[in-house]
Amino acid sequence: MCGISGIVKLAVNDEALYAPIERMNQALAHRGPDDEGVWVEGPIALGHRRLSIIDLSSAGHQPMLSPDGNLVLVFNGEIYNFRALKAELSDYPFQSGSDSEVILAAYTRWGINCLKKFNGMFAFALWDRTKQSLLLARDHLGIKPLYLFEQDQKIIFASEIRALLASGFVPRKVNPSGLSDYLRYQTVHTPQTMVQGVQMLEPGHYVLIHADGHREEAAFWEPFGEKPNLGSVDWKYACTLVQDALLQSIERQMIADVPFGAFLSGGIDSSSIVALMSQVSTTSVKTFSVTFLEEAYSEAVYARQIAEKYKTDHHEIRLKADDFLHTIPIALKAMDHVSGDGPNTYIVSGATRQAGIKMALSGLGGDELFGGYPIFRRSKDLNNLQWVNNLPPFLRNAIAWSLQQSSSSVAVRKMAEVLRLSQMTPYSAYPLSRQSWSEAAIAKLAPGLEKIPNAVSDILEKIQGQAFFSSAPLLSQISVAEISTYMQNVLLRDSDQMSMAHALELRVPFLDYEVVELLLAITDEVKLPNNGPKPLLVAAMGQWLPETIVKRPKMGFTLPYELWMKGALREFCSEHLKQLGNRSFFDAATLQKLWHDFLQGNPGVKWSHLWSLVVLAEWLENNGID
Repeated sequence: MCGISGIVKLAVNDEALYAPIERMNQALAHRGPDDEGVWVEGPIALGHRRLSIIDLSSAGHQPMLSPDGNLVLVFNGEIYNFRALKAELSDYPFQSGSDSEVILAAYTRWGINCLKKFNGMFAFALWDRTKQSLLLARDHLGIKPLYLFEQDQKIIFASEIRALLASGFVPRKVNPSGLSDYLRYQTVHTPQTMVQGVQMLEPGHYVLIHADGHREEAAFWEPFGEKPNLGSVDWKYACTLVQDALLQSIERQMIADVPFGAFLSGGIDSSSIVALMSQVSTTSVKTFSVTFLEEAYSEAVYARQIAEKYKTDHHEIRLKADDFLHTIPIALKAMDHVSGDGPNTYIVSGATRQAGIKMALSGLGGDELFGGYPIFRRSKDLNNLQWVNNLPPFLRNAIAWSLQQSSSSVAVRKMAEVLRLSQMTPYSAYPLSRQSWSEAAIAKLAPGLEKIPNAVSDILEKIQGQAFFSSAPLLSQISVAEISTYMQNVLLRDSDQMSMAHALELRVPFLDYEVVELLLAITDEVKLPNNGPKPLLVAAMGQWLPETIVKRPKMGFTLPYELWMKGALREFCSEHLKQLGNRSFFDAATLQKLWHDFLQGNPGVKWSHLWSLVVLAEWLENNGID
């Protein structure tokens, strides 16, 4: 796990690239404290910060050159099947034990098609000196980030936005589309970002850039890009397939030359990861749990059950809720791309790194693949209500109006908005599922931004255009919607930027693309046959997962933000909302009224909505974004 950066000046050779690439590399120092390097030649400059996980020797130094000197690589991530690929590429003159060098060997043999051979999480840049071409690629699920900026015959890329800004080439201007997206969803969806002109390379995509300006961009993997070959499977066989796939993923991802462990909350997903690790490992698995002195927030008892069952080397990081309170300002300054969430991951990662761990496995992705969110059951229910589309529009509008008059809750408002859709289907209703501010609220808060097209709707339209979307099970369609929106642009982004702020690598075994392909091919009847939590995962785990874990209430981090915002964080929030009101996009009077109503206990104003605005103001200020 590392940080990469680079500059390509099309059709120009420029010795002045040293200073900006050094600045970019320095901005990524927190991602790679073990080593650094830059390489500049003609139109290209590459930078790398290294966090050593596999082959800790100097042979893993980057930028890495192929033995013939023709290829130059900077790489962030891990190729989990690198040993199998290395055996297949035995005629290559390997000079290290690193997975990075396998990328050079694979490209030498297969060219761009090497991307289809890799199983891992990665973002890399590979310069071909003979062809004068640069290959940029990002892994199947978008686990590792890659940001791009292009202007005036220059293409600049990096693992983080702050590195692009450090180059001196990127104007610090806010992106109106990104701002609109953030107000709707408390994040900005790929390919857009909050900085004007900066985009993210989409997951499963590559771009090939030639020094003469010619370029091509394409997907090397899409969830519904190929016809699934699983066929119809029954419940028992599906459980066997899932168990085998997860074990293989865990075995691949436990390869490391440094101390590693697992996050253990005591929930179904993290408990499954630890149980599987214990089946593969020959030594005690190190597990890390954040526990609270306040019983209302603590999941310690469940984590201990799993730790005791599998005899793990268990570490409890005991905190008070106020420990989070004091760390929040620090976490916000560590945030590379603005997000309505993230401090929780920052604190857990920091405590784990302080315990001497450089790599940890996480249960992220389990809910998206196994139907763990309410949206999955709601989508099944909505699919059974297609008869409502036959009702006259005036009648549906009347029902929607009556609903809104009955309650001011967000859930009721969204239900009314679904009824007003021209066609009420799971996919047409999906953009409303995680939307924070309504279109009417955005029109008052930031007039004009509500007119910008909905980014989630655009993403769903692309998914529906994939070759085998229409033949996929409904719940698999919803899984891909979740993966392509909330998971990639909130959970994975926050996990990367907050863990790497402490130079901690997080691996996510549920998001092995082979596991994902398997789950997407399984029918709804097998995946979600009853009312229990994630029944297919629970059944596949069998006796490895205690019944007390399966039946426990879902908790998560339920920290008292609302109390803090009215108490210890009141001045911090008030000042930041005033700052935001001074910016041209926002209506200051509306902001102040929302803040006043919140302080007065108005149930129609949620703390999370206002907190996302406080975070936005802090991020804009920290990064000097106009």
